Amino acid sequence: MRAVVQHAFGGPDVLRVEEVPRPEPLPTEVLVRVHAAGINPVDWQTRAGHGMAGVLGEPPFIPGWDVSGVVEEIGFGVTTLKPGDEVYGMPWFPRAAGGYAEYVTAPARQFARKPESISHEQAAAVPLAALTAWQALVDTADVQPGQRVLIHAAAGGVGHLAVQFAKHLGAHVTGTASSGRHDWLRALGADELVDYTAVRFEDAVKDIDVVIDLISVHHDNTSVRSLDVLRPGGLLVAIPVGVSPELREAAESRGLRTSPFLVEPDGPALTRIAGLIDAGEVSVEVEEVFALDQVAQAHTRGEKGRTRGKLVLRVAS
Repeated sequence: MRAVVQHAFGGPDVLRVEEVPRPEPLPTEVLVRVHAAGINPVDWQTRAGHGMAGVLGEPPFIPGWDVSGVVEEIGFGVTTLKPGDEVYGMPWFPRAAGGYAEYVTAPARQFARKPESISHEQAAAVPLAALTAWQALVDTADVQPGQRVLIHAAAGGVGHLAVQFAKHLGAHVTGTASSGRHDWLRALGADELVDYTAVRFEDAVKDIDVVIDLISVHHDNTSVRSLDVLRPGGLLVAIPVGVSPELREAAESRGLRTSPFLVEPDGPALTRIAGLIDAGEVSVEVEEVFALDQVAQAHTRGEKGRTRGKLVLRVAS
């Protein structure tokens, strides 16, 4: 099968399309013929030797976690899926899944049936971003109707889904994004928007119950500044780099809570998310689709930032 392989850490030029052996499903696993693979910031971070590089170990390996495709074969014991089923998922994360390839294998219950109303390219954009938003809002923050939620980087892959999920949960949703994204985010359900290029968000926002920080303490001290907008007892969910001892101490001294976060495979949650997509409650934004041979170009585009929604690789037609 064709797959993107990297033999060293480095820039986008380390990504090469090669012929490699096709995997075989073990008991409880499925073999999925991949139609499209989502591209996420953790992909290029790991490629460069950061991100999940410590989990994957030294190259060579096949990058990527988000996939959408068709079940080709099932292993012994699989009862939830059958050959021909269209599925999507984020298998194995943070271990290697080999998503940038024509075939992947993983436990059947790490996949879910693909939303019927969207293409494989759109579906491949969903799993990691949507599960990050869903697990942060639902499982970690337990967002309730009427609560006030602030989402940093609201126009990004995770952010635009978090806006919609928070609205689905009944929250009052505020997002930070450049002004050119505001009309689109309002259409997705955002109640208030702050142009971070024109004003400091802590000067425009207050009395927040939950902050979903998709930027981190390392960029303009966003995590620390977010403490200023939380009401007493409020929660900061710090997603990219977690919570430092200093940040935790600063929050606790003010009666605030913090939580680190890392997304996990979650087939049942993907089933619920597919239902929301097919019901028209949640839309998925794909900014650009690249051919598998254009993977280096796709990573270069992603690393420039300011993407509206997601980037995707088309693996098979």
